[in-house]
Amino acid sequence: MKGYLKSLILILVCLAILIPFASSFPDGLEKVAETLGIEETEPSWEGLMPDYAIPSITNSYISTLLAGVLGIFLVLGATFLLGKAMGKK
Repeated sequence: MKGYLKSLILILVCLAILIPFASSFPDGLEKVAETLGIEETEPSWEGLMPDYAIPSITNSYISTLLAGVLGIFLVLGATFLLGKAMGKK
């Protein structure tokens, strides 16, 4: 089995194990905004995966897991395409 395929499988297994332990508390920037009393306005666009979940899937664990996997593939694909474009002479 190729090295990159083993790495990808390892990442997916780690995601499946670790996602249930993700904190539901706000991240650093959200915590500072709460502390200073800054209210979040309604966004003009929700994005593809708001709050690290896929809205059409009702199971929160599966929704978050698939959002993480899809996010990994989107970043890897964009990085690959950018590398290909920059590597052409």
